[in-house]
Amino acid sequence: MNKLKVAFICVHNSCRSQMAEALGKHFALDVFESYSAGTELRPEINQDAVRIIKDLYGIDMNKTQKSKLLEDIPEVDVVITMGCNVACPSLPCKHREDWGLEDPSGKADEEFIKTARLIEEKVIELRERIALFSVNRL
Repeated sequence: MNKLKVAFICVHNSCRSQMAEALGKHFALDVFESYSAGTELRPEINQDAVRIIKDLYGIDMNKTQKSKLLEDIPEVDVVITMGCNVACPSLPCKHREDWGLEDPSGKADEEFIKTARLIEEKVIELRERIALFSVNRL
């Protein structure tokens, strides 16, 4: 059976959605494929997010990820919006939810760490829900 494709999206695809893509690949690669995208490109991923994810998880997002537009990713089954506090981007999908995460951009490291840990919890919980759903469908 093919793995579900999950897209983590927000407007700029430079911080929270990038962190979620990295942590999705790290914690849930066995259950779903992770992508991130937005409606606007940034020249680089938020370097504070890159540093925190590397410090906490040993993942170098600069080597494996870049800012992408919605049309740059494949069709997905699940869309997770980060909590844009504006009009969040939308993609066709079978399931959509909003994680309501505050953007840590421009804030202290503690906010980035808090956001990373929240994303970790939510990715693991999503992995468990998708795994349970897949087992129950058999």
